[in-house]
Amino acid sequence: MTTKASGNSDAQLVEWTLAGDRSAFEAIIKRYQSLVCSITYNATGSLSLSEDVAQETFLAAWRQLRELREPARLRSWLCGITRFLVGKERRRMGRDPIHVADDLDTVQDSPSLESSPAIEAISREEEAILWRALERIPDAYREPMILFYREEKSIERVAAELELSEDAVKQRLSRGRKLLHEEVVAFVEGTLSRTAPGRDFSNAVLAVLPATPAAIAGTGMAGKGAAMTKSGSVAAWLAPVTLLAGVFAAILVHWLSVRAAPTARERRFQRLGFFGILLFSLVWSVAGTFAMHTLGQRYAWSSQTFLWVTLAFWWFYSIVVTAFIVFFIRGVHSMRRQIGQKPDVPEFTGTPLTSKSAFAVIIGNYVASFAWLVYLALRADDWLWAAVIVGTVAVLFLWLFLQSRGQTGATIVRGAPGHLATAWAIVFVILNLRLQVWLATFMRVDLVELHRLVPLWVVPSATLFLVLWVAVVAALTKSRKRVRLDPPI
Repeated sequence: MTTKASGNSDAQLVEWTLAGDRSAFEAIIKRYQSLVCSITYNATGSLSLSEDVAQETFLAAWRQLRELREPARLRSWLCGITRFLVGKERRRMGRDPIHVADDLDTVQDSPSLESSPAIEAISREEEAILWRALERIPDAYREPMILFYREEKSIERVAAELELSEDAVKQRLSRGRKLLHEEVVAFVEGTLSRTAPGRDFSNAVLAVLPATPAAIAGTGMAGKGAAMTKSGSVAAWLAPVTLLAGVFAAILVHWLSVRAAPTARERRFQRLGFFGILLFSLVWSVAGTFAMHTLGQRYAWSSQTFLWVTLAFWWFYSIVVTAFIVFFIRGVHSMRRQIGQKPDVPEFTGTPLTSKSAFAVIIGNYVASFAWLVYLALRADDWLWAAVIVGTVAVLFLWLFLQSRGQTGATIVRGAPGHLATAWAIVFVILNLRLQVWLATFMRVDLVELHRLVPLWVVPSATLFLVLWVAVVAALTKSRKRVRLDPPI
């Protein structure tokens, strides 16, 4: 295999790779392997683990290369994937940072482990000494130093790779050297030079690449990489199930509510309202999402533009849906008020809600309200918060159960608005706590990069506006004449 010339631009190498030229991706690996391995080593403190995470980075880049909207920003994109995988590894290990290099006292007589040729260039004892010296240096100085000695002591390349000025690199290197003890400086410099990834590393990555960059799953990874892939596969299977559970819960609530409607007119109104919002949601979700992706490719939107358009797209959807729900509830109230004002109209022709069916209505609303949050958490492989959300639903279920014991269906339904208001207040809190973390996961960037694309104030401001919008619409549609009626569901 002939490697592409080093003078080719990142954009050209990406284009050739997407066209099926594996040698172009080999050139990408060789161009950025020192940068990626330096970032992972700086974060983990283990040469073997850092190369494992670095290999995962290039495999992820190969699989997701078609999602790169700005090929010229390949370096930043790779760094984003690297830092995301490092953060994921930290969470998996339960330590921050992951300093897994052995202590000097435990490696004196230990046999050497099988590892890559670059790592075998030093003993386990030397690796332990290396990290013991480096871990005393703050991260801001350590990362440039690691990259400096792995990039053949080129300040220009370090500055370009880390997007710093040359003066800043010189200052950080100077400060980093001063923080090292004089007796270990020579050892650290020589060891980092000998452990720089070479052709063996790029060959190892190329050996496990799938057939095409668009492939969903790789040909296999050993150890922890396989475990992480399994976790993602389970989440990918379970996420749609939670979404379907929310849809079925909404259908159940609608069926019970229509069956309990007092008049045939209200039943028709509820059916039209439910199917109207269902049709709108399907068209908006499917056709709208397709249109966004098509326009993004047609006009070559940047990652920031695409993210802002996506947020605005779903925010406007929320505005329309909440307004529709308020109008729908007001319409049901108006019909029931008319029944109370006309003695000749039968007071009730539907099937009354029993305590069990009223209980099922509110529980169904809980499931429909939280299912999409569980879906987002699972898509982001955030199992902890998926469990927190499911636990929240369980607590609300228990609260409702204890509160409704011995009550009639009408009494339970009368308290439904309070329960649903509490549920949606919790939904808004969770969104403000986790939405940006999930977005960072979907985009394969760290939080720092995401906050550069979308400032921290955006999600809270959108939430506040949505709450105010609901209050304004409710106030404008409020009936002047009040009668005591069971609230609609």
